Amino acid sequence: MAAAHPARERFVKFLGGWLDRQQTFLDQLLKLVESPDYENKDARERNLIEQVLSHYQQYFAEKARTAEEDVFVLFSPPWLSSFERSLLWLAGFKPSMVLRMVDSSVEDLTAEQAREMDAVKGETRRAERDLSETMARIQESVAAPPILALVRRVGRPMVGEISSLDMVMEMLKTAMLGVFESADGLRGSTVRKVVEVLSPEQTVKVLAAVAQFQLRIRRWGLQRDSQLS
Repeated sequence: MAAAHPARERFVKFLGGWLDRQQTFLDQLLKLVESPDYENKDARERNLIEQVLSHYQQYFAEKARTAEEDVFVLFSPPWLSSFERSLLWLAGFKPSMVLRMVDSSVEDLTAEQAREMDAVKGETRRAERDLSETMARIQESVAAPPILALVRRVGRPMVGEISSLDMVMEMLKTAMLGVFESADGLRGSTVRKVVEVLSPEQTVKVLAAVAQFQLRIRRWGLQRDSQLS
């Protein structure tokens, strides 16, 4: 029997393996953070950073593949706990969250790095605001009178109305896919800018903080859901 939701089931399977690898990378990152004196320090840091960023790229690529098939599910993914879903911004983490991780985990920014990070923060927050406004316009369009009229009659639609509703859903899917792609693009570009500003040692600290945060809220969220069920 064919799977009811193949795109979802494929992503859930991918996510399980991806999170296992995320824990492995976190252990490696923490080992570097907690052992400041070791041979070939800079080379080892750069190599691990490259591996971790490639690991995240795999995640973004699988999300994009899923979005092509079912973009709506990514805005409220059933594979996340209710707590994790409450933290989502346009189907993922808010880019400025990474900037807050820099503030909390890196204490030795130079004056030049601080200026560059301030510039990244300004650019990122403006882009976040623009995308949030775009999403709001999409949501408002769903409540437009012609669409509402079609939705209210969905239980007893005529042939022409079915065709119109399908067209509306396709337009909505296209708009949501555009927002999703822009939001993931902003997430990726923000991380790249942060890596360019920070030293390898500082980047390792930030990547460790991000991974710890993600894995902890997932563990806590799943525990909370199991207690409430």
